[in-house]
Amino acid sequence: MDNQEKQTESKNVTNPAYIMVQMNVESLEELNQRYAQFAIPILIKHGGQMIAGTPVPIIKEGDWNGNWAAVLKFPTMEAAEGWYNSEEYQPYKNIRINELQSEAGRVVILPGL
Repeated sequence: MDNQEKQTESKNVTNPAYIMVQMNVESLEELNQRYAQFAIPILIKHGGQMIAGTPVPIIKEGDWNGNWAAVLKFPTMEAAEGWYNSEEYQPYKNIRINELQSEAGRVVILPGL
C-alpha cells in the first residue's frame, strides 16, 4: 500500500459518517412506539446520534415522498455499518421496512469529510 492509499484509508477510519433517512410511515406514533424507542438506544450503543429529524423537511429540489426525514451521525463508517448491520438492530429494521412504512424508504450512508 502506498502513502496515498494509507492516508485515504486512515482518513476514512477517523472521519465521521452520516446516515440520511427518508421514510413514509403509516403512523408517526406507531414509528415511535414500535421502532424508535428501541432503535435509538442501539444507535447510541454504536456511537451514533440523531442530529436532525422532522416530519416536515423543507424541500428545495426534487420529489419528496416521505413523512419523516432524519440524519444520523456516527464517529466512523465502521460504526455506522456496525449499527445498521448489527444483530440487535435487525428485528427493528425489519419492523420499520416491512410493517411501518407505506412505501419503500431510503437509507443512505455517507462518509464525512
